[in-house]
Amino acid sequence: MSKLPPDRAEGVFVDFKPAYTPAQAVVEANRCLFCYDAPCIKACPTSIDIPQFIRKIATGNVEGSARTIFDSNILGMSCARVCPVEVLCVGDCVYNEMGVPPIQIGKLQRYSTDAAYEAGWTFYEAGESTGKSVAVVGAGPAGLAVAHRLRRFGHAVTIYDKRSVVGGLNTTGVAPYKMKADRSVDEVEWVLGIGGIDLKLGVSVPGDVSWAELEDQHDAVFLGFGLGPDSVLDAPGADLDGIEGAVAFIERFKLGGVDLSSIRNAVVIGGGNTAIDAVRELVGLGVQNVKMIYRGTESRMSGYAHEWKAAKQEGVRVVWQAQPVAYQGEGHVTAVTCVRMDDAKQPIPGSEHDIAADLVLLAVGQAKLGELVAGLDGVETQWGRIVTDDDGATGRAGVWAGGDCRNGGKEVVNGVAEGRDAAEAIHAYLTGGA
Repeated sequence: MSKLPPDRAEGVFVDFKPAYTPAQAVVEANRCLFCYDAPCIKACPTSIDIPQFIRKIATGNVEGSARTIFDSNILGMSCARVCPVEVLCVGDCVYNEMGVPPIQIGKLQRYSTDAAYEAGWTFYEAGESTGKSVAVVGAGPAGLAVAHRLRRFGHAVTIYDKRSVVGGLNTTGVAPYKMKADRSVDEVEWVLGIGGIDLKLGVSVPGDVSWAELEDQHDAVFLGFGLGPDSVLDAPGADLDGIEGAVAFIERFKLGGVDLSSIRNAVVIGGGNTAIDAVRELVGLGVQNVKMIYRGTESRMSGYAHEWKAAKQEGVRVVWQAQPVAYQGEGHVTAVTCVRMDDAKQPIPGSEHDIAADLVLLAVGQAKLGELVAGLDGVETQWGRIVTDDDGATGRAGVWAGGDCRNGGKEVVNGVAEGRDAAEAIHAYLTGGA
């Protein structure tokens, strides 16, 4: 497994949500009402038995608590850090209806899963060999979840990934104040500790290995290759230096170093969660003046409100109802020309103005990679996403899909749930149960 360089730029960041001490965890766990038909469980895409794992913390059974989490979500450690719990489990805590602070489920989950890692608890073993083999395309959350569960069933698994590092966006894209790349890699090593999962890094499909070769070598295939490059904003000057995709920039500084010493004015274009992450990261990396440009209003932005609140507290400014129409500069960008937008998101004539920028990050979406499966008859795509049934099965026998290539870019926990459920369906297919 490829190792990460030690001097990564993300090292300057500290946890935005610090870990609980044992005493804090027990106090918080004892606040839980242990609800019957708990709404927090329904809000979790992996349906973790949240009251049960919290009750076990309260009674001192941290090992049992971690086991309860991992039974449903094998990537429970990273999800404890990166899940938007404010709009999932914590957002549905019954205490919200009582005017009482909700249970801090994510921090309690982190407490238990971190304890498991530190103690070396593994919980699971590979099943007796079935003689069947499954190819997994993509070493992100969905691919890791499907691979681990398939090994518990006894199937051999080979994961193919075009990158030299594992973990998908958990490693390359998660904001470092939530989780750093090395923690993601630690989690992958723990998941792979079950044994029998072969990693083939730096191998692209269908580039280095064709679909025909993959199907010839394996009894089933799971597609979990995520999303593609950052979408571009085609405008005059788009080829100037200093303009790049936000996801690409985040990956660059998470996996290595960046020199922002000459940057005085940075602009992030977009209003989603990637844009919010990017502006917060630029501030954390020491850029003096960071602005976000968004064509809509604050109430219309797609980024989570709790994330945007944190960005404002950290000094990020925003230009609302502005649409970039050109980039200025000779060789290197110096400004973004914007036009004002009315409430119907229509440009206002004569409202052009320049915003100083010697770094521009585009956070306006990512390309879908549905064209990769063009050579697989029966695998259909819609708006670039792979079409499946509820269990992840495509229209081609023996091929399943999950994660961002299927859902278009949801949360890590959604990818884990889709990978886990696909493993159940693949197992039934391989053993004649479906």
